[in-house]
Amino acid sequence: MDNKYTVGQYLVDRLLELKLEHLFSIAGDYSIDWVNNYVEPSHIQVIEEVNELNAGYAADGYARLRGIGALCVTYSAGALSAVNAIAGAYVEKVPVVLINGTPSIQRTLTFEQTGFSSHHFISGRETDLQVFEYITTAAVRIDSPDLAPMLIDYALTQCITEMRPVYIELLEDIVDLECDRPAKALKAARIFSNPQSLRQSIDQINERLENAAKPLIWIGVEIDRFGLREKAEDLLRQLKIPYVTELLSKAVLSEDDALFAGVFDGQSSAASVQELVTDSDFILALGVWLTDINALGWPTDFEHTAFVSLDTVKYGAYFSAQVSLADLIDGLLEKGVTRGTRYFSRPPVPEAPEGNLANPITYQGFYDFIPEFIGKDTIVGSDASMNYFGSLLLKVPTPRSFISQSSYSAIGYIGPAATGVCLAKESHQRVMIFAGDGGFQMTAQCLSTQTRFELNPIIFVIDNGIYGVEQWLADTAAFRGTKPFYKSCLLHRWNYSKLADVFGCQGWKVHTYGELKDAVLGALSNSNSPSIIQVVVPATSIPDNATWKKS
Repeated sequence: MDNKYTVGQYLVDRLLELKLEHLFSIAGDYSIDWVNNYVEPSHIQVIEEVNELNAGYAADGYARLRGIGALCVTYSAGALSAVNAIAGAYVEKVPVVLINGTPSIQRTLTFEQTGFSSHHFISGRETDLQVFEYITTAAVRIDSPDLAPMLIDYALTQCITEMRPVYIELLEDIVDLECDRPAKALKAARIFSNPQSLRQSIDQINERLENAAKPLIWIGVEIDRFGLREKAEDLLRQLKIPYVTELLSKAVLSEDDALFAGVFDGQSSAASVQELVTDSDFILALGVWLTDINALGWPTDFEHTAFVSLDTVKYGAYFSAQVSLADLIDGLLEKGVTRGTRYFSRPPVPEAPEGNLANPITYQGFYDFIPEFIGKDTIVGSDASMNYFGSLLLKVPTPRSFISQSSYSAIGYIGPAATGVCLAKESHQRVMIFAGDGGFQMTAQCLSTQTRFELNPIIFVIDNGIYGVEQWLADTAAFRGTKPFYKSCLLHRWNYSKLADVFGCQGWKVHTYGELKDAVLGALSNSNSPSIIQVVVPATSIPDNATWKKS
C-alpha cells in the first residue's frame, strides 16, 4: 500500500478540516494537476468558473455563509484577474483562500538567470506574491515540501482568525512531494485584550448604559464576521433596549425581533429610524464600521456614540486600544445592567401597490411590490447600485439572509456572489438578488456557471439604461429632469432577458406590474436554473429614500 503523503494532499485535508465543500476554479496548466489529482478525488466539489473575477466573487459569497471560501487560479494571467475580488474580501473581512498554481523552481530560476521566459511570467518569483501581500492577511509561497505544512497552517490560521483572505502560491513541482501529515487541528488564534483597557472600557460603557435616558444599540457587521450573534442577542435581551443595524450588517440578527427598530444608513433610513437615532442620548455601536455608505448625509455624533470595532473603543475624547469586541460584550453581560424597554415605532412594511397591474413599473414601485415574495426562506442580495436604497428597507426575517458588499462596493459583485451563496445556503432557501444593469454587464457570465450547476437564483436586473448610482453620487439633477445624464453614465442597452437563450436558463422582460407578477411566479417555479428578470424602469426613476440628495 502506498503511504506517500504529499503537499497537495496536505492542502486538501486542511481545507476539508475547515468545512470547505466547494472550490471555484479556472483551468490552468500550473494548477491543473493539483485540482485533478487531489481536489477532484476528495469531498470538495470543483466548480468550474468562467473567469477569475467571477470565481473570486463566488468564493466571497460562499464564505459569508460558510465561514471559508476558496478559489484556485493559475499564475499572473489568472491570479491578477482576481485582484478586485480579493481586495473586496479584504476590506469586508471575508475569509477567502486564493490558491495560485505557480511555475516550478526550475522555470523560475531559468527565467531569472537567463531571461528565457515561461508563459505568464512578468518579473520572476515575486510579482504575484508582492501584489497580494497588500490585500491579504497572509501571503505564502510553497516552494519547499519541508516548510509546506507550517506555511499552509500559518496562512489558513490567519484566514480564520482575522476573517480576511489569504494567498497560497503552490508551485507545480512541489504538489507531489512528500511532507509531514497534519499534527493537530487548526483553530483560530486567540484575540487578546489589554486587561486595563478592557476594564476601563467596560466600566465607561456600562455607566453610560445605566445613566442614559434613551439608549440605543447599533449592531455592526463584526457581530457576524466573528460569530458573536448569540452573545449580541443575549446582551440585547438583558438590556431590553432597541437596536438598529446598517446596510452592511442588515439581517445579521432577525428583523422579526421585537427589539429591532430598522436599518440606519443616514438620510436613506426610514423616518422612524432617523427619529430614534436623533432622540437617543447614548448609542452603543458594536462592530460598526464607519463608511460613507452608512453615513449618507448624516453627521456622525461622536459625542454620544461609543464605537467598539477594529479592536478599539472610541467614545467622544475617550480612546482605548486592544479591546476585543467579544471580551467587551462578555464584560457587559457580567455587569448585568438591565433597562426597561424603550418605546419605539418600527417602520411599516410597505404593502404591494393596489393600482392597475397594467401600470408601468417605477424603481420605488418595484420595491413596494416585491416584499410579498420575500419570506423566511429567502436570501436577499443587492449590488452596488440604486438597489442599495430599495433593498435597505426590505424586511428580511431570517438572520444572515442579506448579502451586500456595501463597504467596498464593487459594481457587478452580486451576480457571481450569488453562485457561491446558492452553493453555501440550506437546501430549503432560495436566493433572490437585485442588480443594476451596468453592474450586471460586468459579470453576466455568472449565468453560465449557475446554469451549468443547476443553481436557481432569481436575478432582477433593473434596466434604466444608466450607471444610476454613479450619476447619483456625482449630480442628482438628472433625476429631477433639470440636467442631462453624464455621457459616461449612459449604457449600451442589452436585451437582458435574451441572455437566457444564450446560457440555457429562463428569462423574462417586464414593463408592468402584471408582467412582473407573472415573471416572479414563473421564476419561483423554476428550480433547475437561474431566472433572469429584466425590469424596465425610466432612467429618471429612483427609490424614494434616495431623493434626499439634491446635488
